[in-house]
Amino acid sequence: MRAIKLFVLSALALPLALPLVATSQAPSRAPTRAIRRDLPLTNMIRRAFAAGTRDSTGRPGAKYWQTQTDYTISARFDAPTSRITGRETVIIRNNSDSALRTIQLRLDQNIYAANVPRAEQVPEITDGMVVTRMAVNGETVDLNPPPPPRRGQAGAAPAAVRLAATGLTTTTARITLATPIAAHGTATLEADWNFKVPRSENGRGLRMGAWGDSLVAVAQWYPRVAVYDDLRGWDTDPYLGPSEFYNNFGRFDVTIDVPAGWLVGASGVLQNPADVLTPAVRERLAHALDSDSTRTIVSATERGPGISTAAGTRLSWHFVAESVADFAWGTSDRFVWDATRATIPGGAVIPVNIFYEPGHKAQYAQVGPLSRHALEFYSALWMPYAFPQLTVIDGPDGGMEYPMLIMSAAGAADHETGHQWWPMMVGVNETWYGWMDEGFNQYMNTLSGADRNHVPANLDGLGQSYGRTSGDEGEAPLMWNANYGGPNYRFQAYGKSPLMLSMLGGIVGDTAVWRAHSAYAKAWLFKHPSPWDYANFMSNALQRDLGWFWYYWLFTTESVDGAIAGVGSAKGKTTVTVRQDGQMPSPVVLKVRFAPTGAKLKAMKNAVMTDSVTAIVTWPVDVWFDGRRTFDATLEFGARVIEKITLDPACRFPDRDVTDNVWPRVAPVAAPAAAPAGPPMRGGARCG
Repeated sequence: MRAIKLFVLSALALPLALPLVATSQAPSRAPTRAIRRDLPLTNMIRRAFAAGTRDSTGRPGAKYWQTQTDYTISARFDAPTSRITGRETVIIRNNSDSALRTIQLRLDQNIYAANVPRAEQVPEITDGMVVTRMAVNGETVDLNPPPPPRRGQAGAAPAAVRLAATGLTTTTARITLATPIAAHGTATLEADWNFKVPRSENGRGLRMGAWGDSLVAVAQWYPRVAVYDDLRGWDTDPYLGPSEFYNNFGRFDVTIDVPAGWLVGASGVLQNPADVLTPAVRERLAHALDSDSTRTIVSATERGPGISTAAGTRLSWHFVAESVADFAWGTSDRFVWDATRATIPGGAVIPVNIFYEPGHKAQYAQVGPLSRHALEFYSALWMPYAFPQLTVIDGPDGGMEYPMLIMSAAGAADHETGHQWWPMMVGVNETWYGWMDEGFNQYMNTLSGADRNHVPANLDGLGQSYGRTSGDEGEAPLMWNANYGGPNYRFQAYGKSPLMLSMLGGIVGDTAVWRAHSAYAKAWLFKHPSPWDYANFMSNALQRDLGWFWYYWLFTTESVDGAIAGVGSAKGKTTVTVRQDGQMPSPVVLKVRFAPTGAKLKAMKNAVMTDSVTAIVTWPVDVWFDGRRTFDATLEFGARVIEKITLDPACRFPDRDVTDNVWPRVAPVAAPAAAPAGPPMRGGARCG
């Protein structure tokens, strides 16, 4: 500390030795800008390109691989103590070319334990995930290994490699293997564990929780094997709360033992309905796919042992889920069970199961129709829903998604159903890149909402609004790890992607964006794309050099800041001087309105007449690539009088001050409020 203080004092003393005189300089001209046109490559993606696991087309490379994990889990729920005791077997399929000397685990329940780092308040402090036994390939894992000898410790012998687990009290733990898992080999991990489901007496939980002793919603509930991929190897990011997940795809075979009379809704398909449901309930379920109407499967008056379920003290519900990255469930002795159907483009008709408390009937009345519309709409927009059912369960979370299961979606059925596409079918890394999950979902929710209301989707205004957020020091770039997204995390993860895709639609057309997005989803179905894969795929699908676009939106917080700097006419030509004060470039789009009468209009090759008095004229973004900040757009429409010119009439390009986008200038108005640091409102602003 003393050396640092001396350095600071010396640094402070330096200016005293310099002449304290002002220098006279000519006013400096605004510098030209150097437009970056490529997509920066980190070492991670360079290695993947070199290895052939990914390539510049944005598709999986010829040597693409991913780890697969297949789970068999048996769990027992004890209602009085709200405790779950489980045993699991995981088959780890190492499809990489490297031997694995460790296994990275995720113990998300430890976020509820004391003294664990977290970025979100939890409703109850518990003992976290209590692991009582682990074994790898039949060999017992030491759960309490002695600390390794300190480096350089006198007389210390080299530590032998031992089968041991460390970090079991945090959300990410590690097993050191005495015998590595060979490349393209498999290993079997076994674990016994238990935890208390945290109570959410105030009605709100953190992605799970218990209401009293009669309802539990259960997620992040078993020791998970973390992702091992071609980009970073083991995913070691902690679970802090706000940012979500990155999981391996695989198969889940899950048996859940609950008291008789408790209904269970879960990811996957129920394998033993005859063991847990009465003949009357099975008969009603058999007709759930007959129509779009919502049917009651178990009513509020049919609850209780031997009535809503088969007789017995306890019952085991057996579910299987194929090609999923997680498994979640909920159970209650108060659930009412409704069901409807969704018809997926391509012919599949699937059930939508809805479990809710009797007092929440009004809230859940629209969940069936909303979920059905979302399943059908997004299947047509992106790709068909790939799973055999969808379940919605009531509970303490405000809205959360898992494969084939939605928690508490009464007010968010469309949004949570949308997550079945990303990350449930397209397995993006939500922890790092929440914009590829939450952001894409916010964007498509706008499209779905318009379709439900039978109106065209309006994305105008969204892209332009980013100009009012750009430059906020609280905003992390999209490529910043969302776990550490800072005070504007919600804007980074949820709000910015719709604005980015609004601008992209302003360049290539919204329908072209949708077609490219659909092709991207199909190319990466049940795989793990990175941002580079997405950006490269979209550029290739749209047949555009969009490196500049992805650079400024993903790696910076810059904006366009366009303006009409001047308008002049001479010899039948009108010159519009357009200025861009931001670092991000954009095409030049002018809306020109003519006097309703006058000479015949002369045609311009880069102009489109939208009606008899209005033309849209476009110059490509390339006009800025030489570094200029002003561009003279020449209008040659003959002698027809121009009444009004508007820059960026669809309001798609980020702009801090929209009052200078119109000629002749209009009277100034109050500046609009800053863009919200959260999900944008559905539908765009009125522009033109």
